[in-house]
Amino acid sequence: MDLDAFRWLLTPPGQALLEQAAALAGEPPLRAQTVLRRGADPAHVAAALTQVELRTRAVAKFGEQAHLLYFTPDGLEQATRARVAAHRAARLRAFGARSLLDLGCGIGGDLMAAAATGVVCAGIDLDPVRVEVARANLAALGLEGAVMVADAADVDPTPFDVVFVDPARRSGRGRSFDPADWTPSWTLVEALLRRDACAKVAPGIPHDLVPDGVEAEWVSDAGEVKEAALWSGRLATTARRATVIGERGLATLTDEDDPGAGVRALGSHLYEPDGAVIRAGLVTAVAARLDGGLLDEHIAYVTTDTPSPTPFARGYEVLEELPYREKALRAALRERGIGRLTIKKRGVEVVPEQLRRRLDLSGDAEATIVLTRVAGEGTCLLVRPI
Repeated sequence: MDLDAFRWLLTPPGQALLEQAAALAGEPPLRAQTVLRRGADPAHVAAALTQVELRTRAVAKFGEQAHLLYFTPDGLEQATRARVAAHRAARLRAFGARSLLDLGCGIGGDLMAAAATGVVCAGIDLDPVRVEVARANLAALGLEGAVMVADAADVDPTPFDVVFVDPARRSGRGRSFDPADWTPSWTLVEALLRRDACAKVAPGIPHDLVPDGVEAEWVSDAGEVKEAALWSGRLATTARRATVIGERGLATLTDEDDPGAGVRALGSHLYEPDGAVIRAGLVTAVAARLDGGLLDEHIAYVTTDTPSPTPFARGYEVLEELPYREKALRAALRERGIGRLTIKKRGVEVVPEQLRRRLDLSGDAEATIVLTRVAGEGTCLLVRPI
C-alpha cells in the first residue's frame, strides 16, 4: 500500500471516498471503480477499495470493530486475533503492568488491546506504512499511544514495565519456522526474555527452544491454535500452559494440573483434546480431569466410561467399532446408508479426502468415523459428537 495514498485516506476528502466505497461494497468491482473514479485520483480509489475489502476480511479477527480500523494485506494476516490480544492484555494488566513497549507492532492489534486496559503503550515497526496504520487505528478507537519507525535492536526497553515482541516469521522464501530467519532475531528475543517480557511465536515452536524459567502458553480461539506466547520474569507462573478461548469464555490448564494418566481400554466415550492442549503436552491432564486414560501413549485421544463436559476437548459417544480395512469399511457404511462422512484420524497414515473419494458413498445418512490405533492395531470407530 502506498504511504501517501493511505495518509490522504485519513483526510476529510479521503474519509468521504472511503464511505462511498463502503456503500458500493455489494456492487460488481468494475462498476464500483467506475463510480469512484469520477473526479478522484486512481491511487486514492485503489486505497479506498482495498480498505473496504480488508475490513470485510478482518471481521473474522476483529469483529464488527473491523469496520472502524485500517489494514494492510500482510498486516491483517499477521495481526493477533482480537480475543487473543484481549486475553494477553488482561494478563499484563493483572500482573500490574503500567507501560508496554511493542517491538514490531504491525498494524497495532496488541497495542490496541493493551491500551484499552489503561496500559501506557508505545510501538515501533520497521515499515512506515504499518506504523501509520497502527497510529490511525489507535486514533480510530480513541486510544492513547505512540508509534514510530525504528529498529527493535536500536530501542532501549528499560523505561518500560513490559516488552512485547512479535517477530516477523518470514524470509525471502516466504513464511519461515526457523528462528534464524525471524525479525527481530531470536538472539534479541532471548535477551528480552531475561526481563519481564512476552514474545509471540509460532505455535509449532519446539519445547526445547523455550529458555529455562520461561512460561510457554499455547492459545486457541474457536478451536484453532493461533499462537504460542512466551512469558518471562515475574510474568511467568508455570512451565507450560494451554489456554482455550471459546464462545463461553476462557479456560486455562497448566503442567501443574497434570498428575499424569496411563493407557486404558476403549470406553464408551472418546475425547479429542484441543490443539492448544496437544501443543502444550497436556493431554494427560485432560485425561485425568475426565477420569479417563489414553488410547495409546503416543496418540492424543482420551477415552472414558462416562461423558463429562470440558472446554479442553471435544467429546464423542462411541457407537460401535467398524472394520478398519477399506473394502469391509465401505460395505459397512453402505449397509448403514451413510453417504455424508466426516473422517477424523490420528496416529494412522490416512488422507481423509482421498479415502472419502475411494469409499464412494451415496446414502442419505450422515456419520463420523475415527481412524486411530487401539492397543497398537488400526481401528475404526463410529462415533457421535456430544
